[in-house]
Amino acid sequence: MSEGFFRSRWIERPEHVSEGDPGALPLGFRAAAVAAGIKPKGLDLGLLVSDEPDTTSAARFTTNARVGAPVMVSRQADLQGLRAVVANSGGSNVGDGQRGLDTATAMQARAAERLGFEPVQVGVASTGIIGQELPRDTALAGIDAAAGELSEGAGGFSEAILTSDSAPKRACLDVELSSGRVRLAAQAKGAGMISPHFATMFCFVQTDARVDADTLDLLAGVCVKRSFDRISVDGQLSTSDTVFVFAGGRSGVTVEPQSEDELRLGEALDALLRQLAVDMVADGEGCERVGRIVVRGAMETVEPVARAVADSPLVKTALHGGDPNFGRILQATGAAMPLGSHFVVDLEIEGRQVVSAGDAVDLDESEQRDLEAAVSGAEVDFALTLPGEGGEAEVFFSDLSEAYVSFNAKYTS
Repeated sequence: MSEGFFRSRWIERPEHVSEGDPGALPLGFRAAAVAAGIKPKGLDLGLLVSDEPDTTSAARFTTNARVGAPVMVSRQADLQGLRAVVANSGGSNVGDGQRGLDTATAMQARAAERLGFEPVQVGVASTGIIGQELPRDTALAGIDAAAGELSEGAGGFSEAILTSDSAPKRACLDVELSSGRVRLAAQAKGAGMISPHFATMFCFVQTDARVDADTLDLLAGVCVKRSFDRISVDGQLSTSDTVFVFAGGRSGVTVEPQSEDELRLGEALDALLRQLAVDMVADGEGCERVGRIVVRGAMETVEPVARAVADSPLVKTALHGGDPNFGRILQATGAAMPLGSHFVVDLEIEGRQVVSAGDAVDLDESEQRDLEAAVSGAEVDFALTLPGEGGEAEVFFSDLSEAYVSFNAKYTS
């Protein structure tokens, strides 16, 4: 893997995109973070604000039926006209009944009051242990403090949202458009309780381009489907997943709908979110290796098969051990295929064909050693071809280690 933000060989940096200070923000945005006392130590509450009155926004949330109070409150906000988000770690505010809803509403209202916005212009996001009270007075005092410390950097903010992450996940990119240069930045978190339909994850994205709300929503939806919808650490769907995308417009560059600039901004956003998604998988609790499974075949089959392989504990433990035990992939594939299907599949691992028409390919001793070496790297690629045509699905997934079991056996949730 290369240095810099675009580290994964699976994510290509568009030619019109360059990397800047990862803790920087686009023009017109400010952020702050404080140690409010929600966690025993460290930064645990942050504010992110757009100073532009005409800011547009888009949002995506978990598809879990059990959602946290912050998601409930945020869903009722003006999701196309958000100006700010208040986010905390140390408590997810999930499963606390009316008290939790009142706390999330109070956090939204306090942030709006301190920033001079309407409450519907503020999103709320909380992450941490499920089923415990998020101390309201502590959070509100933290909002008061953060509102007085807003600055043009997002370094502290990106740290305040972390839970079991090993380090902040953030980037700031310069994007060359035909109308001028704009900046695109994001701060994210996520390392466990991660399923292909999002993760215990946040991602907050900002650009100083001017983008209308419908176009921004379209770009956000497409890019989220190709990134955070395509990752798995443990196959567990979180209660709190939140993505907010803001376009402030301070650069003066307008991205017209269905224009070349929309395509170029979309390519930059796609690369940004896909790398952050891979970063989440690579930072999975106890993770040592990342796998990518690409499945091609009948439209209705590729998706369930890709997810079944990515979520299989047997596949994940083999990945952890650097063991090219492709029989586990075949088992997971067959279990996800429709009953009565003809198991005529091909499988490649790191470009080496190991299964043809459903049966193992004979490998000599040298070829077997090469295969074992190929699956011992930090990233391992799997390509599976099923019967049928027209469909393709991709999922990034982590290995499953003793460290993951040890961490989650002791983590109160």
